[in-house]
Amino acid sequence: MLGEVGYTTMTMDMVAVRAKAGKATVYRRWASKEELILDAVARMKGSAVDLEDLPDTGNLRDDLIALFRPQSAEEETRRLNAMAGLVSLLSHRAVFAEAAHGALIEPWSEAHRLLMSRAATRDEIPSTADIDTICEVLPTMAAYRTIVQRRPFDRDFLVSTIDILILPALHRGPTEGP
Repeated sequence: MLGEVGYTTMTMDMVAVRAKAGKATVYRRWASKEELILDAVARMKGSAVDLEDLPDTGNLRDDLIALFRPQSAEEETRRLNAMAGLVSLLSHRAVFAEAAHGALIEPWSEAHRLLMSRAATRDEIPSTADIDTICEVLPTMAAYRTIVQRRPFDRDFLVSTIDILILPALHRGPTEGP
């Protein structure tokens, strides 16, 4: 519903009808529309990435690519609509922006941080690489592509982002001065 009508228009009644549940049932679970949306965003985090089962192909490029899970056209459309609905929320309250960042960016940033740290340990990238900054680039680009451009984050975009931005930035090293 959020993706279809936006935050302002969405009502708990609409959610109840879509869920084929009574309004009282919806309110027993979530006291407000805000609580419902925050819960939905938090659940997105759980489906993000399993940090205990990261790929280990022997090189960073292939590890990053191996994290990619293509979606069906139907799943991608649903995801694009949900992301569009989230955009309308980000300006309403800081708690929505924090929840979206925690669910959509942080899990992937942490996975990339772990993969990049592992690559530094095996001397694949310099130990001086700014992993803390670069680990956020790919998830942020994915969110931008999905939310702002309303285009799918597909394998071609992933590979070009890794090859053109991520790997060269990791090998560049820190810059000096302003």
